[in-house]
Amino acid sequence: MPPLRSVFRIATWNINSLRLRLPLLERLRDALNPDVICLQETKVPDEAFPELAPAALGYGHYVRRGMKSYNGVAIFSRLPLTLHLDWPEWYGKPDCRHLAVTVATAQPLTVHNFYIPAGGDIADPELNPKFAHKLGFLDEVTAHFAALAPLTRTLVVGDLNIAPLEHDVWSHKALLNVVSHTPVEVEKHLAWQNTNFIDAPRALVPHDRKLYSWWSYRNNDWKVSNRGRRLDHVWATPDLKPVAVQTLEEARDWPQSSDHVPVCVEFEI
Repeated sequence: MPPLRSVFRIATWNINSLRLRLPLLERLRDALNPDVICLQETKVPDEAFPELAPAALGYGHYVRRGMKSYNGVAIFSRLPLTLHLDWPEWYGKPDCRHLAVTVATAQPLTVHNFYIPAGGDIADPELNPKFAHKLGFLDEVTAHFAALAPLTRTLVVGDLNIAPLEHDVWSHKALLNVVSHTPVEVEKHLAWQNTNFIDAPRALVPHDRKLYSWWSYRNNDWKVSNRGRRLDHVWATPDLKPVAVQTLEEARDWPQSSDHVPVCVEFEI
């Protein structure tokens, strides 16, 4: 008799203000049915976090790390979580961009939830401190993960604010010098990924097919223009097999929507 198939579903979403869009998490849950939800840009300090919300959604375990008005990450889980406390403040800034947990699956999983700096508008670290912050952050994270490699049973998810592949953006040529798709960002993104992770959605969606998770608020009709970018990612160590992926594009039309949409991957674990 073959062994029972054990699956795990994880969703990531830059919610762009948890308190503003808290009612939309019920829609996410119903549409994707994830075991774990990783949120970025929650924009809520820990003392103001809606403590009853995760359990009300059916997620009895959660961790959060937030600050007023900016950044912030949270993880909601149906399974018990153990928070990792031994990770550094990246780039020397306590700006609430990372949470790491162990999820109590039959064989425990490690999940990292990241919100990488956007990097501002000018793709020059000499002229733009925000871009220098982004590049330095990526260098530090990559070095840290490389020192721990090869990791196993580990997921990295979140708004990584880089669209690395040609068909992760609406126009590779037009965006080559635009922050989020510049060669230096892509190089650093892939160096981090190559510390022993696979790009789980792209393991299932061919590289020559357009795949986006973000559409700017500046587009009057995002569907018609479809000028998207894939900024939200799910990476897995090779011992975790992705079997399904869903990018919830309908969420871009939810009331008071985020400019990002949820991405969910199901794994055989």
